[in-house]
Amino acid sequence: MTNSADGPPEMPAGIAHDVVNPSALAKPSGFSHAVVSHGGRAVWLAGQTALDAGGTVVGAGDVVAQYDRALRNLLTALDEAGGRPEHLVSMTTYILDIDDYRAHARELGRVRKSLMGEHFPAMAAVGVTRLWDREALVEVQGVAVLPG
Repeated sequence: MTNSADGPPEMPAGIAHDVVNPSALAKPSGFSHAVVSHGGRAVWLAGQTALDAGGTVVGAGDVVAQYDRALRNLLTALDEAGGRPEHLVSMTTYILDIDDYRAHARELGRVRKSLMGEHFPAMAAVGVTRLWDREALVEVQGVAVLPG
């Protein structure tokens, strides 16, 4: 396993993990193939949908608006746990309509980049038939490793 010079940027000094993109695998686009943790404190983040503080799903019918709110909610939980976006080592996005999600891939990528910068954790997108919140189109779950 080697870090690909063509892949996502390396983590800043002091961060507790390294991105690994083997040259034997296709070049990742918007994710990393693997993230190696070097100690630190693990934080498991519960799946977040586009709920506002009052418990109402925002962005009805709009996958981009819901992804934006769900990712913001995930990052809020991470912040409260003492972490930052660059501490995320893994993210899973659960999606009701894969075709709709793919049709908005560029917009979704811009949302992710605006909230997380150039950091690309190991990521997966999984199609599901339903989420806990009936109005939710996406749910984002993550794992982070905080330094020290």
